[in-house]
Amino acid sequence: MADRKNLCALVVDVVGGPATDATATGTLEFRHAIDRCLRRIDLAIDANHGVSLGRSDHGISANFERCDGAILAACEMLERTRNLPPLRGKRFSIRAGIHYGMEGEGLQPGEAHEVARQLATAARGGEALATDAVVMQLSAATRHFAKPESTEQRELPALDWPIYSVARQPDSVVSVPPATRLQQRLRIRHQGEVILVDDARPIVLFGREFGNDVVIMDPRASRQHARIERRRGGFVLIDYSTNGTFLVEQESVERTIKGSETLLLGPGRIGCGFSTSEIERDLVFFEIV
Repeated sequence: MADRKNLCALVVDVVGGPATDATATGTLEFRHAIDRCLRRIDLAIDANHGVSLGRSDHGISANFERCDGAILAACEMLERTRNLPPLRGKRFSIRAGIHYGMEGEGLQPGEAHEVARQLATAARGGEALATDAVVMQLSAATRHFAKPESTEQRELPALDWPIYSVARQPDSVVSVPPATRLQQRLRIRHQGEVILVDDARPIVLFGREFGNDVVIMDPRASRQHARIERRRGGFVLIDYSTNGTFLVEQESVERTIKGSETLLLGPGRIGCGFSTSEIERDLVFFEIV
């Protein structure tokens, strides 16, 4: 009992897609589509400092030390799976449940996991539900991702907590006047590829793992190394790597971001685990356009 403590539990299921057929090809396609969704879920958990408790055929569960991490992971995986291509005209989606409470020893799921499982089962495809116990722990920067949700017409047992739906709300993305909207995009260049961070794509992930938006091949980069987010105050670089993220802007002195975040002013270049002064094909260049 001494090892039990309060954690934030996240349970995610993959749902939807076309009906399976009896052919080997159809079964393999279906499995690959499920695995693509699960991989996006894994990336979101790792990027927000979650600890996976294991994977089933159609789902994943994880624990987080901080409720903010679980909420951000849920928002991120909802967005990333929503953008996956359909299979035979039918899209897969995820449903998630989040609860803060007592968990078991080590990687054993506990009470919080069981409540999160009930919420995930009650959630609709493309939806994440969280209890008031989670929302009470959120920072001001994350709390606006949760909105009160009615439990009517949901197959939920009597719970001791009000329920909230979790998603990036429309006002969480920078809103600017139409005349200046074109100035509020960040252009990223990496090995000939160009990515725009804007209203349509407010988050870009960097890392060595395939599945990131910008894949860094240099072995000094972490599998999930960093990300850039579009926020109300501008574009923010967030590092969660082992070796740090090196940044130089407007030819100023290079600085290292490690386990923290910084506002990007641009133009500049980014080294994922290595100095921006190196002649390195994996350098990332950015500018506000």
